[in-house]
Amino acid sequence: MRKFISYLYLAVIPIIGFSCIPNKKVIYYQNLEGNKAIADGELISYELPEYRLQFNDIIDIQIQTVEDILEKGFSSKIQSENNNAIFGQIAQSGGDVYYMTGYTVDKSGFIRMPLLGELKVNNLTLDEVRKLVEREIAAYVTSEIFVRVKLGGIRFSSLGEFRRPGKYVVLQDRLTIFEAIAQAGDLTAVAKRNEVLLVRQYPEGTRLHRINLNDRQIVQSPFYFIQPNDQIYAEPIRARQIGASDSSAQSVALIISSITAATLILSIILR
Repeated sequence: MRKFISYLYLAVIPIIGFSCIPNKKVIYYQNLEGNKAIADGELISYELPEYRLQFNDIIDIQIQTVEDILEKGFSSKIQSENNNAIFGQIAQSGGDVYYMTGYTVDKSGFIRMPLLGELKVNNLTLDEVRKLVEREIAAYVTSEIFVRVKLGGIRFSSLGEFRRPGKYVVLQDRLTIFEAIAQAGDLTAVAKRNEVLLVRQYPEGTRLHRINLNDRQIVQSPFYFIQPNDQIYAEPIRARQIGASDSSAQSVALIISSITAATLILSIILR
């Protein structure tokens, strides 16, 4: 009986070892072999192309005249009290604040504004939209005006091996892929970090890109910064197939508990 139990433990040791995930597969920003090493503290240049608006983007446009500035001051917050109340309620509930107050680019590339009607903004930068609005509004306003155009946050989706997969809206102008991953609670231990799938929308359609989060070179790639409507999908590594959990310690504990239970049952049966 003792020999049988010893053999049982010996047979399980390789399984425990296989279920443990090497640190090399879960560490971000590594200097991988075969790539030019980037030293700690080295200044890294990165690609930050000017974003051009696409279908389903939401932009926030605010217009102030000289009279508005003199009356309300130079504050950029020119929302009415009712809008401010709505803003607060939506933000507290975790909703998309700019969905209610911003302008959504339709499938034809237009937004619809009061007084100005439909404006074609597809494939324009935010600065180009600002100049367009200034030209159009000049026909109705004789005094000097100030126009501000901003993205209504960055929307992205995280799917697969994330601790909190879902759809997120981050109210800032730019967001790195690691910030997006942190927003979703980080990847699980069994996520395949070296082959994350990034689904990105372009004016002509959608493209799928494979990126390696373990590689420090990602900082210099065009995928370091998230764009609106990006989807990030993380596949599980092979260890997931044999029941590995987020923690190798949990996996080992589960296996040892199973062996203990099986040993106890066998000892009772073979008495």
